[in-house]
Amino acid sequence: MLNQVILVGRLVYDPELRTTDDGKKVTTITLALQRTFKSAESGTYETDFIRCTLWSGIAENTVQYCKKGSTVGVKARLAQRFYDIDEEKSFSYPEVIAEKITFINTKTAHNNASS
Repeated sequence: MLNQVILVGRLVYDPELRTTDDGKKVTTITLALQRTFKSAESGTYETDFIRCTLWSGIAENTVQYCKKGSTVGVKARLAQRFYDIDEEKSFSYPEVIAEKITFINTKTAHNNASS
C-alpha cells in the first residue's frame, strides 16, 4: 500500500510555531498550488489552497526559514481525521501531514531587506 502526496507551492501565510499540551512543536501551513490547466469557464489558471500539518523539527525549521510567499516542496501522507460537532453531528476530513519539506525559494527577513 502507498500513501504519499507530493506538493509544490507558495506559503499563503507566515507559519507560526505552536506547542501542544504535551510539549510537541507543530505548525500548520497553507500552500497555494496553481493548477496546470485553464478553467473552461474563466480561461484562467485556478489555484487550490491546501493545508498541511508539520511536526517537530520540520515545523521549527519551516517557521525559522520561511515566510509568506516562500516556495516549498512537501512530501506528505494523508490521515483521516474525525471531528464531533455535538452528539448527533460529526464529520471527517483528510489531513495532509508533512514528512519532509524542501525549501525551494525562501522569503526570510534577510531576503526581504535586500529586495
